[in-house]
Amino acid sequence: MLTTTFLGTITSFLLCIVVVVVEGGVGVNWGTISHHRLSPTTVVNLLKANKINKVKMFDADPNVLRALMGTGIEVMVGIPNDMLGVVSSSPAVSDLWVSQNVSRYMVKGGANIKYVAVGNEPFLSGYSGQFQSYVVPALTNLQQSLAKANLAGAVKLVVPCNADAYEASLPSQGAFRPELTQIITQIVTFLNSNGSPFVVNIYPFLSLYGNSDFPQDYAFFEGTTHAVTDGPNVYYNAFDGNYDTLVAALTRLGFGQMPIVIGEVGWPTDGSISANISAARAFNQGLVSRVVNNKGTPLRPGIPPMDVYLFSLLDEGAKSTLPGNFERHWGIFTFDGQSKYKLDIGNGPLKNAKDVDYLPARWCVADPSKDLSGVQNHIKVACSVADCTTLNYGGSCYGMGEKENISYAFNSYYQVQKQNSQSCEFDGLGMVTFLNPSIGNCKFLVGIGDNTSSGFYLHLRWIMVFFSGLVWHWILYI
Repeated sequence: MLTTTFLGTITSFLLCIVVVVVEGGVGVNWGTISHHRLSPTTVVNLLKANKINKVKMFDADPNVLRALMGTGIEVMVGIPNDMLGVVSSSPAVSDLWVSQNVSRYMVKGGANIKYVAVGNEPFLSGYSGQFQSYVVPALTNLQQSLAKANLAGAVKLVVPCNADAYEASLPSQGAFRPELTQIITQIVTFLNSNGSPFVVNIYPFLSLYGNSDFPQDYAFFEGTTHAVTDGPNVYYNAFDGNYDTLVAALTRLGFGQMPIVIGEVGWPTDGSISANISAARAFNQGLVSRVVNNKGTPLRPGIPPMDVYLFSLLDEGAKSTLPGNFERHWGIFTFDGQSKYKLDIGNGPLKNAKDVDYLPARWCVADPSKDLSGVQNHIKVACSVADCTTLNYGGSCYGMGEKENISYAFNSYYQVQKQNSQSCEFDGLGMVTFLNPSIGNCKFLVGIGDNTSSGFYLHLRWIMVFFSGLVWHWILYI
């Protein structure tokens, strides 16, 4: 009996290895919080041109899903955290969500939806447990909804977790935070029983950004003088150490062989001293090369993550800068689909987006003949609407002269307003030029045509309205 059990365990382990090697790959996160949104069709063509066959979304934008239909690209759609409460409390709502956001697209020639992300980092310590009680009931309802739709075998539920869900001083001592142990055990048991992986977001950049004592070379994959020794294992980079901390935490719960997917990982290119093109290329290429070459970690040698989703595909200039100015600059492509640096994700150098619908080549700048002493309020208004993060310390436009800073702010606002003539007024201080005012690495952008329909879905919310009796109605608002 012991021999049979042992052989069964070995067989399962080997099967796990086969799945990882054959099915694993590099995908991207596709976020749409931008003032300048490419059309979904243009983005899908960009994915296809670069042979990127896995994409992760943070919602279930219908315009994006329609554009993905017939491509074969594997899709992870998402349920935002602020919807978890209603989905967890009502099987009818769960059924409706699956019908509207999964079933309708999974038809012949439709979208290849492989995963539904139930929330995004719902256990983040900063949320103080706000979403914690909703996750397991939501998983239960959604699994039943998928079963009713005959999709339980094809579509897997996952719960993307931030790496702060577990902790340890050394990787081998990894354990989930004490207040999460019970619920994570329930979730991992659920995931395991339904053939779903554990999804985690790992950001060595944030470790470096948030800790002045963090060794910079340990954040990358090119060797370090600050290696971490953990018993017989030596860790030469932060990613491996973080990943194996999760492996140890899962092992502690009895799920040491559970497949792991990296839901988000990447490096920004602007907005901070350590956020630059050189560092982003070094990190992303180092990571991708390890995945493509099936490099594992000390606790999982030869077994890379099942899938890795780079964060992110495109810059998102309308994201909150609360975490830092870098938050708007994670893309491997600029907002208009142009590659920022040489990166081979297994299919050769990146190819740029084609047929981008740019606005005319003109810019709004400060009028050199005017007194600019009273311009501060105009800059404040412009930068409250548009993205001026590159002007700050550590940004690619930091250190220009005062007039150039004013021009950059004016132009950023002008492009967000689709080059409306009145948007370059600034009480007579602005003027339109047809000469590109870009200086060195500081690029004065030209916006793209109106493709706002795809991004608006991020701002849609379901509202449940109770009428007399037991009738619940759902309406949308923007």
